[in-house]
Amino acid sequence: MNLERAFKVLTQFLQGKEKAIELCILCLLAKGHLLIEDLPGIGKTTLALSLAKVLGLSFGRIQGTSDLLPSDITGTSIYNRSTGKFEFHKGPIFNHIVLIDEINRTPPKTQSALLEPMEEGQVTVDGQTYPLPEPFFVIATQNPIEYYGTYPLPEAQLDRFLLKISIGYPPREVEKEILKIGSLKEEIISLESILSEEEILNMQREVKNQIYVSEKILDYLLDLIEKTRKSAYLLAGLSTRGALSLLLAAKARAYFYKRDFVIPEDLKEIAPYSLPHRLIFKEEYKSLSKEIVREIIESTKVPI
Repeated sequence: MNLERAFKVLTQFLQGKEKAIELCILCLLAKGHLLIEDLPGIGKTTLALSLAKVLGLSFGRIQGTSDLLPSDITGTSIYNRSTGKFEFHKGPIFNHIVLIDEINRTPPKTQSALLEPMEEGQVTVDGQTYPLPEPFFVIATQNPIEYYGTYPLPEAQLDRFLLKISIGYPPREVEKEILKIGSLKEEIISLESILSEEEILNMQREVKNQIYVSEKILDYLLDLIEKTRKSAYLLAGLSTRGALSLLLAAKARAYFYKRDFVIPEDLKEIAPYSLPHRLIFKEEYKSLSKEIVREIIESTKVPI
């Protein structure tokens, strides 16, 4: 299976990051977007570029800065003197995989320029709507909020991300090998594609339409949702859109593991990456968000 081959190639170039690679692929299969919160220099850009190369997709990178404008993302209309007309010049958002590095260093107005592309798969400029290529996958990175010069992402923006993950430092032995070998950027750039656009689109359709979800799984998901809405630690629990996103990610995980049906473990494994950024915690419990979500998951009865 080409998807399995792609995963193996990626793990060879990104040793010690198997879980992050898996979650990244699941996010793409579920037609979602990925938010990576971590320190600089951990391999976030390498992950995005490697994925694009192996999947045979076009790649665009946007560096978040305090003076980044919406037009720097979407593109702009420029007057052509020879034709006497305005011509639209596409921005880097018009790629299959778009890496937005340090998204929380961009001001709110620029962040809002991503809402339509991430939700609708299109860009509207000067009243004209332009479709984005398919598949379309945004990988955004952000530094921890306590870093100087950052703008916290609002709830509406966070809700556009299917999963939020952290890559973390590699294990000692893996990092030792990385230090011996050095940078692999040249090798990554020369990677041959394993999948095609059409294959990825077919997989996305299969995830959505061909993975079975039983009544027991739906009831289990509803129990999980209800616990978030009744939790004493939260101001607002999971929305219906958030529940749909979690279920789709669980279906993608089932597909990844070569099953045509969802099991409780799919939801349990995905929930820690799908729930925390979609829930609104009381101020005094924000620092304990991961622990609270873990408690909610573990206290929800698993169907037999």
